Amino acid sequence: MPLLVYGARQVGKTYIIRQFGAQQYKNIAEINMETNKTVREYFENNIEPERIIRFLETEVRERIVPGETLIFFDEVQSCPRALTAMKYFNENTPEYHIVCAGSLLGVAINREEFSFPVGNVDSLTMFPFDFEEFLWSQNEEMLCEEIKKSFDANEALPSSLHEKALELYRIYLIVGGMPMPILTYTQSGSLIPVPDVQNKILNDYIADMSKYAENAESVKIRAAYNSIPVQLAKDNKKFQYKLAQRGGTATIFGAAIDWLSFAGIVLKCVKLEHGFMPISVYQDLASFKIYMSDVGLLTMKSGISQQVILAAGELENTFLGAITENYVAQVFAAKHYGLYYWATDGQAEVDFVLQKGDDIIPVEVKTGKRTKSKSLAMFTEKYKPAYIIRISSKNFGLENNIKSVPLYASFCI
Repeated sequence: MPLLVYGARQVGKTYIIRQFGAQQYKNIAEINMETNKTVREYFENNIEPERIIRFLETEVRERIVPGETLIFFDEVQSCPRALTAMKYFNENTPEYHIVCAGSLLGVAINREEFSFPVGNVDSLTMFPFDFEEFLWSQNEEMLCEEIKKSFDANEALPSSLHEKALELYRIYLIVGGMPMPILTYTQSGSLIPVPDVQNKILNDYIADMSKYAENAESVKIRAAYNSIPVQLAKDNKKFQYKLAQRGGTATIFGAAIDWLSFAGIVLKCVKLEHGFMPISVYQDLASFKIYMSDVGLLTMKSGISQQVILAAGELENTFLGAITENYVAQVFAAKHYGLYYWATDGQAEVDFVLQKGDDIIPVEVKTGKRTKSKSLAMFTEKYKPAYIIRISSKNFGLENNIKSVPLYASFCI
């Protein structure tokens, strides 16, 4: 079936599809639907696969051979009719290999007027690099393997490796998982040019908000997005509409938050009313937290200094807790866990709750080594989870049914 590749802008979709095409096919017929007006207009009046193939051959000036040519429609959100056509490609000409990608593909297919080709496409979502992939980019594959062994065995990593991994983790909080900032850091060996690259990505996001949303809606989208650091700086990180705009309500900002989520720019973590299995049926949909899809972009957008991040543990800063939570949310999203947290009325809150098979696992996230938590004790007493995960700067270990996971090893969960 045709493949749809989702993901935020600048996450690497076009690059990886081109690499895949170059390795697996004799040639690639690539069309950028945002810039190629001729093809967009053709799709408006034609949806038959054979006619489209003949037209594309004249456009790319080479034969399109089933099984030998990869047809790649980039920025496909600019032409909803092309997405609709995927149904007919799958039903009538399944021999053609097609992949579609777009920064706002999620936004496009959730428009009311769009008819999604249900059952006729496969889909994948690309996320920013997680910390393991960042370590690969730094040629630290062996360190990765040692981290995985210690995680599986619940045995402490040698202190020198533990400190090295923590140092690399703090660098990751600054650089984040977007490919260009990582490439910039890797090539320069310096953190100084990284914020400029991240700022360009943020500007691209803002430009998309203006380009692909109505004027009134784009103002709300930007207001909601710009409020994220303020939202996360609170002790109670539940999203509050009034922080995005005075007098803000769910009616005003609901669609804006959905847009950000569909665009892959934010991650939504929903409150649970109970810690029973299956947790998805106990959501309180009116209460949620919003995290940014990349922790490096949050670090840059918040304005926190790089020195504070690098000296974590030595310098006290309350916003480090928000950055740490955002990092863990990003890891869990890339692992395809549903993002949930549990809270009572002002008494207790557990940062994340995971469902792994039949097990419900509370996850507590701590910036440093101080790990006592009344909230975790309350959740444990009430719901009797199989075990508990505590993520902190402490080394690996297992004691009193609490699995200690260092911050850098969250990707192992």
